[in-house]
Amino acid sequence: MSSWHIRLARAEDAEGFHEVEDDAARLLREEPSLEGVPVPPSESADHYRRLIRKGHCLTAYEGERVVGFAAAAPIRRELHLAEISVARTHQRCGIGATLLEALAIDAANSGFRAITLNTYIDIPWNAPFYARHGFVELQDFDGRPHLAESLEKAVELGLPRERRCAMIRFLG
Repeated sequence: MSSWHIRLARAEDAEGFHEVEDDAARLLREEPSLEGVPVPPSESADHYRRLIRKGHCLTAYEGERVVGFAAAAPIRRELHLAEISVARTHQRCGIGATLLEALAIDAANSGFRAITLNTYIDIPWNAPFYARHGFVELQDFDGRPHLAESLEKAVELGLPRERRCAMIRFLG
């Protein structure tokens, strides 16, 4: 049984974020329903260092090793979850759910009204996972142009628009 913990991310975690995202992306590459759909490249460690500096990223770690993370950034009164990934060796251990709940607590304590994200509608560890954690699909992007922009960027990268959605979790 693994012994992992979570904490606020540190700049030195950025390389681990990149490695975990790259590892977890293999699941998308192996997903039969996504055959022929490109998987965008993992974000760089520099990208993650910039997000970590904004103060709303979390690290799941075991010993000295990053095994999961949630990378989010403020957009007005909402926190946008740019990426959440868990190393394949540590999936199905509750890390993703714990990261999401900790992010929601941090966001609420910081005065944010909601958490937003873009994801696949029909991949079990995407929209269905988020729905189990209080997220709902958002059809109207009024006042949230970042969600429309994120969706368009995904489509430009070759992801099928009809399989993508924006989701939101309102915070109490």
